[in-house]
Amino acid sequence: MVVSRDKTPSAQETFAQMAQAAGLRGRILLTIGMLILIRLGMILPLPGIDREAFRNSVTNSPLIGFLDIFSGGGILTLGIFALGILPYINASIILQLLTAAIPSLENLQKNEGEAGRRKISQITRYVALGWAIVQSIGIAIWIRPFVQDWGPLFVGQTVLALTAGAMFVMWVGELITERGIGNGASLLIFVNIVSTLPRSLGQTLELAQSGDRNIVGGVVILLMVFLVMIVGIVFVQEGTRRIPIVSARRQVGRRMYMERSSYLPLRLNQGGVMPIIFASAVLVLPLTLAQVTKNETVARAAAYLSPDGPTPWAYVILYLLLILFFSYFYASLIINPVDMSQNLKKMGASIPGIRPGKATSDYIERVLNRLTFLGAIFLGLVAIVPTAVESATRVKTFQGLGATSLLILVGVAIDTAKQIQTYVISQRYEGMVKQ
Repeated sequence: MVVSRDKTPSAQETFAQMAQAAGLRGRILLTIGMLILIRLGMILPLPGIDREAFRNSVTNSPLIGFLDIFSGGGILTLGIFALGILPYINASIILQLLTAAIPSLENLQKNEGEAGRRKISQITRYVALGWAIVQSIGIAIWIRPFVQDWGPLFVGQTVLALTAGAMFVMWVGELITERGIGNGASLLIFVNIVSTLPRSLGQTLELAQSGDRNIVGGVVILLMVFLVMIVGIVFVQEGTRRIPIVSARRQVGRRMYMERSSYLPLRLNQGGVMPIIFASAVLVLPLTLAQVTKNETVARAAAYLSPDGPTPWAYVILYLLLILFFSYFYASLIINPVDMSQNLKKMGASIPGIRPGKATSDYIERVLNRLTFLGAIFLGLVAIVPTAVESATRVKTFQGLGATSLLILVGVAIDTAKQIQTYVISQRYEGMVKQ
């Protein structure tokens, strides 16, 4: 097979390398095996629990529905991997927030290189362990009404099983990242979301076979909306603003290096799916408090923050404002215009027509603010449109597959495809060296 060393691998070359190259084939088989193992762990039940009564009591809980997306049904089934990758995700988010607030952690991330990143990864694991213990204790207390022999022994066994399961899932995620095809934690979430698709598709087909023309038309419209959303997500996830930069000419010894032109890529959607996750979590909390406290005043106030409440427009406006806020918040954590300006100055590079220093940082900040606003508007549309179409068509079978799930599925699929292409290119160059 003839390939070009400069071109992106074609689909034919990619599949050929996946089948023939031992290194890539081994990584893919390891990844598939680990993902199957995690799905089997979701089915293995914790002993001594009346699952039917538990499932009936939490079926309509908005918080459980939100968390069950990331656990792949593990919370509803109460398996030994019920927590899944959630403690590690929470720990990663906590460390990201603390890194921006604590100078010592920021120094580890920015100035200590690979050793600093390993130290932060180790701290993240400890935080994930602590968070898993806290969540396990909470689950053990929460399921007390559905356990006959509830006591210290049951709590200890449940906490040990759930914490060990969460740590094993975290280890599997890191193993896939290092020895598999990469993106271990993201792939675990991806598989958990995909595991809910057969049930949703089956319910949709049953609904379409009912013979009601309105329902059939609603199903077709909903599927078309999801298709358009997926295409839009691909374009926005890959969309970047390229700011041109020019490196100054410099002389090293007797050699003169001329000016070099390149660009500074700024993504349209810096925060990815995180703004929607944060916004959804904030909106879910009042509904959860209303269910836990059983207070009429809290329930009445929480009803106004529900899409099915008396004021759905208030829910939509608040949701969009929260997405906008968290988009700017997360973009500020990822990119610091001042640091970027200083790095350009150290490298002897500048943006044409912009003075180095404060003028450069102000320019980058203005561009970043405009990009973040456009990205937040798109995220708001992705979050609102599918829900609105489901309400209009009365097709609720895809209710669990919302904006968050769509963004995660598309984003992880794109990243995984790029990772596989990277391995294919490395195999290509290894073959050229051997020749």
